[in-house]
Amino acid sequence: MLPQLLPGLFSAGADGLHRPSPAILALADGTVFRGISIGAPGHTVAEVVFNTAMTGYQEILTDPSYAGQIVTLTYPHIGNTGVNAEDVESRQVFASGLIVRDCPARVSNFRATSSLPEYLKAQGIVAIAGIDTRKLTRILREKGAQGGCILVGDDVDRAVALARAFPGMSGQDLAKTVSIDSRGQWDQGTWQLGQGYAHPKTGKYHVVAYDFGVKSNILRLLADRGCHITLVPAQTPAEDALKLNPDGLFLANGPGDPEPCEYAIEATRAFLDRKLPVFGICLGHQIMGLAVGGKTRKMKTGHHGANHPVQDLDSKRVFITSQNHGFEVDAATLPKNTRVTHISLFDGTLQGFELSDRPAFCFQGHPEASPGPHDILVLFDKFISQMAGQAKTA
Repeated sequence: MLPQLLPGLFSAGADGLHRPSPAILALADGTVFRGISIGAPGHTVAEVVFNTAMTGYQEILTDPSYAGQIVTLTYPHIGNTGVNAEDVESRQVFASGLIVRDCPARVSNFRATSSLPEYLKAQGIVAIAGIDTRKLTRILREKGAQGGCILVGDDVDRAVALARAFPGMSGQDLAKTVSIDSRGQWDQGTWQLGQGYAHPKTGKYHVVAYDFGVKSNILRLLADRGCHITLVPAQTPAEDALKLNPDGLFLANGPGDPEPCEYAIEATRAFLDRKLPVFGICLGHQIMGLAVGGKTRKMKTGHHGANHPVQDLDSKRVFITSQNHGFEVDAATLPKNTRVTHISLFDGTLQGFELSDRPAFCFQGHPEASPGPHDILVLFDKFISQMAGQAKTA
């Protein structure tokens, strides 16, 4: 029965019986897990991280911030609701691979158009199921995120060698590799059941959004608030963006190490010098930190999940947030004209800061809630208020 439920997962042996294709996960420390393939054939090599979210696997897979990373989902049952054409955050799957404990054979959701394995195969994504993800997560927590290889087959020596050859994420400029190639407009609003994606009326605020790996729901939330959005490639010079006469600049999320993104750091400095409203998220937060003279550093495991508590230091309110980052801004290196606004209650790391002498602020987490809680959507309203304030003084 299973071969009929999930075609492509099982191959016929010489005896005519259908069996799942074997797969191996090897870590750079030499740890090996054996499971079954639930995706494309071949192998993939990237940094292995874990995500604690219970829902939203399709949004996670299509988050460009996961480029160069193999995602371990700690929730044990992944794939039971299948996939559809609407629950995506970008034009394709950007995660380099997927690791799950159990991929249910039966898909049950009225919106599903295909199974998760079918989707992974169509997207060319290598994935493994049937391994002890609790053990894997403990290894990553204790030793940190590390290089890994998922290999379909049983060549353990090759898988370990490939994992150990991974150069690491430090020094990798991935923002320019996932960004769009040319400038475009965005007018799609958020999704509603039975209605699909909205197309809200364009407001008076023109936002130039830098695509370092932007999640679509960030743009949708800006569109909901009446913004006219011009999306530009990551390497767009500041002067080209300023020629568009923006009311505000948005620095998107994205993958990799922020330090090599000198093109983005220089552009951000120019926007800050012009005292235009600037809002940065995730990689954009890190780029703003570097633009003002701060330092960034690689984290041991990073933050990946949808249940991370973050405190607003002004109101003392605690927000439950979605997170996906492997680098952080060192708060101790920020200049005197910055003010820390948010910290992580998991480990005390910096989650947000703003400038005291110009309308610019940023946040490390993913406030767009796709997937994740909606607690901190107020940051989008703050950006709108800053643009409104600038308009009044212009």
